[in-house]
Amino acid sequence: MGIKVNPADQAFSKCVRAANAYTCYKCDVQYDRSSSGLHCSHNFSRRHRTIRWCKENALPLCFGCHQWFGGNPADSGQWLEQEIGEGAIQVLREKRDSKVKVSKLEEKDIAKHYREQLKAIEKKRDSGQTGYIDFESWQ
Repeated sequence: MGIKVNPADQAFSKCVRAANAYTCYKCDVQYDRSSSGLHCSHNFSRRHRTIRWCKENALPLCFGCHQWFGGNPADSGQWLEQEIGEGAIQVLREKRDSKVKVSKLEEKDIAKHYREQLKAIEKKRDSGQTGYIDFESWQ
């Protein structure tokens, strides 16, 4: 059994994908917002609740690139380091290993936060902004 997807996960995933204009970070293929072909891929597993909803821990990847990322840890680790840098990876490791815990009770607030961020992203898109649109991370 995998890790359950909750409303906070769903809202976070939508933000990660919308911020990059529903485009795969690796292969640059764009998807329709209703498509299930673009995923929210976590650099470090979602089981690490300290960074599960951290925008620096996620990339929008299409199904094929997500499969490659998960199935080739040595190559994908090297690729990720080239993309975001060794320093960013180290910060994620430190956050991942932090003693600060994210309680289940916070998930409702996390979901609300990312729904609000998604609305802001969509408003900027509707006004003509293109490319990556940054958003505020919960963590």
